Amino acid sequence: MTDNHEEWSFETSLLHNKHKVDPATGAVSVPIHHASTFHQFEVDHFGKYDYSRSLNPTREALEDIIAELEDGTKGFAFSSGMAAISTAFLLLSAGDHIIVTEDVYGGTFRMVTTVLNRFNIEHTFVDMTDLDSIKAAAKPNTKAIYMETPSNPLLKVTDIEAVCSFAKSIGAITYVDNTFLTPALQKPLNLGADIVLHSATKFLSGHSDVVAGLAAVKDPELASRLGALQNSFGAVLGVQDCWLVMRGFKTLSVRMKHSQDGAAKIAAYLEKHPLVKKVHYPGLPGHPEYSIQQKQSKGAGAVLSFELENEEVFRSFVDHVTLPVFAVSLGAVESILSYPAKMSHAAMPPEEREKRGITNSLLRLSVGLENPDDMIKDFSLALEKSKAAAEGLTIK
Repeated sequence: MTDNHEEWSFETSLLHNKHKVDPATGAVSVPIHHASTFHQFEVDHFGKYDYSRSLNPTREALEDIIAELEDGTKGFAFSSGMAAISTAFLLLSAGDHIIVTEDVYGGTFRMVTTVLNRFNIEHTFVDMTDLDSIKAAAKPNTKAIYMETPSNPLLKVTDIEAVCSFAKSIGAITYVDNTFLTPALQKPLNLGADIVLHSATKFLSGHSDVVAGLAAVKDPELASRLGALQNSFGAVLGVQDCWLVMRGFKTLSVRMKHSQDGAAKIAAYLEKHPLVKKVHYPGLPGHPEYSIQQKQSKGAGAVLSFELENEEVFRSFVDHVTLPVFAVSLGAVESILSYPAKMSHAAMPPEEREKRGITNSLLRLSVGLENPDDMIKDFSLALEKSKAAAEGLTIK
C-alpha cells in the first residue's frame, strides 16, 4: 500500500503522509518511542538511532511531516518556538549583522537585544513593509534578514519574495516566522526563504496543551548546518510532545478555516464599532498590505488586533468580556484575548512598544472554534458596558 504524496492536496497530505501507518504493526498512529538510547547490534556498524538527542523515531516522524508540509527537504523539532528561533540564530557568527522585523514577537526581541548582542552580533529593527528601509539598513556585514509576517501584534505584512530576492543579492540568509499562518495558508520556502520557523505551540498543535517549536529548510547544506546545531545545542522536543503536535496536524486545515472565517467576521464588526480606534487584520480590504497578503498566501489567518478608544474603555472591556480566555499565546481551539503590552511584548521596553504602536489599549485576539456570532454578541455587550462605564452609568 503506497501513497503518491505529490498528487494530494494539502488537506489530504495532513492525514496521508509516509507516517500514516506504522510499518511494523499497522498502527494508524505514530508510536511514541520513550527511549533515550538504542542498542547497537554490531560493534563496527551502528544503527540509524543511537541517542535520542541526536535522533528519535517519533521526533523524526514529526520532522519529516513538517518538512513535507512546508515543501522543504528537512524539518527540525525543538522544545519551544524560542528554542527553534534561538538555535537557528546560532547560524550567525560574531561580527555579523541582522535586520529584524520592527514589531517582532517579544521573545525574539529579547533574544536579539539581550543575547545575540553579547556575542557581538549587531541588529537593526526596520519596518519590513518598506523595502527601501530594509535596503537602507543593510551593511557589508549583514548576514541575515528576519521576517515575521503577519507581524505580532500589529499584523503588518512583509513581501517575502521581494525581501528574499534582496537578501540573496547581498549574500544574506532569510528567516520567516510562519506561526500565524502555518503552511496551510503560507509557504515561505516557495517564496525564496531559507528557514521557516514555527511556534508549534500555536496553530499547528492547536489545543493549548503542548509547547513546541519547528523549523524547515529546503537547501540540504543549510539543513546539515542547522541539524548539527540542533544536536549540539540539544533543545529537542520530547516524544510525547512530538506526538501531540502530530495529532494537531490532522485537524489543522479544518481548524484554520473555521477560525479564519470567524476572524474575518469579527474584524469587520470591530472595524465599525465607535469604541474601536483601529483594527489590524490583513484580511480587511483597507489593510495597507492587503494586496501583498492576497498575493503570497491563501488567507489572512485567525489573529487580529484592535485598539480601543482609551485605557478606561480597554479595562472595562476586559473585565466584562466572557468567552475568550484572557491569556498569553494564540492559535488554540478556544479564542484567546491577549494584552501585548504586558504579555507577548512585556520583554520590550515601554518606549520601544510606543514607538511601534503597541499601546496600552491594544488587544490581540486569536479566534478559536466558537461560533463567531456568539463572540460578536459577547463583545457587543462588553463594549456596551464599557461605554456606559466611561459615561459614568451602570448596566446590569
